[in-house]
Amino acid sequence: MMKSSGKYLFQQYMPILEWLPNYKKQYLRNDLIAGLTVGIMLIPQGMAYAMLAGLDPIHGLYASTIPLILYAIFASSRQLAVGPVAIVSLLTAAGIASLQPDSTAEFLLYAVTLALLVGIIQLGMGLLKLGFISNFLSHPVISGFTSAAAIIIGLSQLRHLLGVDMPGSDQIQVIFYHLYLNLGDIHGATFFLGLLGILIIKGSKKIHPALPGSLLAVVLGILVVTFSDLKDNGVSILGSVPEGLPELMMPSFDTSVWLALLPIALTISLVGFAESYAVAKTVQSKRKDYQLNSNQELIGLGMANLGASVLKGFPVTGGFSRTAVNDQAGAKTALASIISALLIILTLLFLTPLFTNLPTAILAAVIIVAVIGLVNIKTPVELWKKDRSDFWLLIATFLITLTGGIETGIIAGFVLSIILVVYKASKPNIARLGRIQGTHIFRNLERFPELEEREDLLMVRMDGPFYYANVDYVKGKIDGWITEKGSPLNKIVFDCQTITSIDSTAAHALIDWITDWHKAGYVVYICGAKGPVRDALERWKIIEKIGLDYCFLSNEYVMARIEGDIDDEDKKKTDDYTFQSNLPNKNREP
Repeated sequence: MMKSSGKYLFQQYMPILEWLPNYKKQYLRNDLIAGLTVGIMLIPQGMAYAMLAGLDPIHGLYASTIPLILYAIFASSRQLAVGPVAIVSLLTAAGIASLQPDSTAEFLLYAVTLALLVGIIQLGMGLLKLGFISNFLSHPVISGFTSAAAIIIGLSQLRHLLGVDMPGSDQIQVIFYHLYLNLGDIHGATFFLGLLGILIIKGSKKIHPALPGSLLAVVLGILVVTFSDLKDNGVSILGSVPEGLPELMMPSFDTSVWLALLPIALTISLVGFAESYAVAKTVQSKRKDYQLNSNQELIGLGMANLGASVLKGFPVTGGFSRTAVNDQAGAKTALASIISALLIILTLLFLTPLFTNLPTAILAAVIIVAVIGLVNIKTPVELWKKDRSDFWLLIATFLITLTGGIETGIIAGFVLSIILVVYKASKPNIARLGRIQGTHIFRNLERFPELEEREDLLMVRMDGPFYYANVDYVKGKIDGWITEKGSPLNKIVFDCQTITSIDSTAAHALIDWITDWHKAGYVVYICGAKGPVRDALERWKIIEKIGLDYCFLSNEYVMARIEGDIDDEDKKKTDDYTFQSNLPNKNREP
């Protein structure tokens, strides 16, 4: 039994032990094709994203080796393709630039330290089962942030695409200002190569989705430069590319560096996980052979980033385009990711000299084409028609990210999401109920004004949690209806069937309201409370204050009592209808 429990524990934290022993031979062909396809994509993309992160392109290949294998071992998704991605790369560049490193060596030290911090944060969140935190990054925030970040990423590559000397920035107004200053210095040959790269990458997808357009553009760019004199005429190339696997590198353990990098590490941890999990969930929803676990995904991503931190890499996460290709190529298990990593390792060992003449304009083209698809027009249009509050949340995040920068944008979006949640919870739906004629069914009078309502009775229903943030709003609505009903009113029914919880502030407020209503001569009833809510009513002695004979299981039973269908003397029947047989008891169903 202990052996079995231990085996389950290992499988829980190392999902590879679940699928690898049951691996089927027929999966190998699909995994091999998918792994090679994604690996071929990852070579130019990894190099391009390293350049976007402010590092030498070779570090993108370093970050695409062991991190992929670690993710395959520890994560629950079998199709998510992990590695360098555009948004995380730009976040890395923006976060490290704010520390103003003195040299490229110090920049690299900060990058691997950042990967270490991201790994620690994500691993810790996974072990503590904090995957739910990413839910606070709502879909409108992610959409607004991603679209703005994609535009900034694309514009930031104009300096490489046009061959002009522009400082890097993640603020759109700064980019446009420096672009304006450099319009007269555009290098024609560089721009031609970059434009050619974009056309090849886009055109290859139209010919066949499986064609590796990025790799074709890279090969063509290398050939053009190799058999021409473009590099002697101002076209920027990668130059000497290190050969072989990287030496291990220790991150910085300087407390001041950790504190300075912590805000951007938290941002990358949350954004990276939210994006990865959204993509992984989309792919997994089409499959029934495994379950996705958000906390295990955090552990997998955490381990991948810890691996990147010692291999001269930088933070990694799941990518949109590569995951889509991995899935379309038929990947069955995470072996596809391991195959991709092995291909990158072979490239580092034997093929890096081939990239010496690769134009940086081609890498810029790879990035630009990759991020164009991230600009989402459909979502804001849909939200404008269906949910204006979420639309304005998306627009606010989009504009703040464009003008204030990547880090500012995601933090603002996160804060705005929480504010919107609190705002919506502070104004819950509260309905004044009337009865459908000839039935015992009650509905919202505002929606169905033709419903029956007794002059002497006010029945109200609140939806959602009843807590400190919405107490005043609920009281204001009820007071308004009491005033509107006027002197005929002598009965108030508080329907609790859709209240999910009651906190101490709401409990104290309800006691005060009941006291005031009793003093004003109203008979007060409570009905429909679910088990946890009844427990709270009992704990705070609200049932005792109202009287057990005035607490009913549904509004139908309240009306039966008010209209005389339940006699006070018929105690047994009353007990069946009231909370008497449903008071808190550990042996009863909630």
